[in-house]
Amino acid sequence: MQAQPGSPIHKAPRARLTVMAAALTLVASLAGCAAGGGTSASNSGAVYDRNSTQREQVVRYGTIEGVRPVTIDRGQSGVGTAGGAIVGGVAGSSIGGGRGSIITSVLGAIAGGLAGQAIEGGVQKKQGLELTVRFENGEIRSIVQEADEQFYVGDRVRVLSGSGASRVTHR
Repeated sequence: MQAQPGSPIHKAPRARLTVMAAALTLVASLAGCAAGGGTSASNSGAVYDRNSTQREQVVRYGTIEGVRPVTIDRGQSGVGTAGGAIVGGVAGSSIGGGRGSIITSVLGAIAGGLAGQAIEGGVQKKQGLELTVRFENGEIRSIVQEADEQFYVGDRVRVLSGSGASRVTHR
């Protein structure tokens, strides 16, 4: 039996495609927030957010005593998990019919949620450095920031501190 244009049978595949396209658009928008900006601030010594500009900072000079690579984990917002579950559920619902459709929707949502969580987890991790600095007054401090600038033991540096954050830059 051939579905006639305009009949409910003919519209069903289009409706599923429309729902899937809407879900993918939502997930892409949310993923952009999670990965690109949202509330995740940069931990770089060279990046200032708008609230850090035009603020006075204390400047101290010192020497790098130690450099240790670390991973900075910005945490997960849940956007990847939720978005993956939505896409997986919608994709699963288009497979099978009746009870099969329900089962594949649930399995698709679970698989999509796990995949989304893994993807977001990878995006939210950055390479960083734990820098141990001996200041000119003899005090020793450790500061962690993104590894966007190379430091070596013996480098002369300046440390800018203010608003609870410190950053290390070359002198």
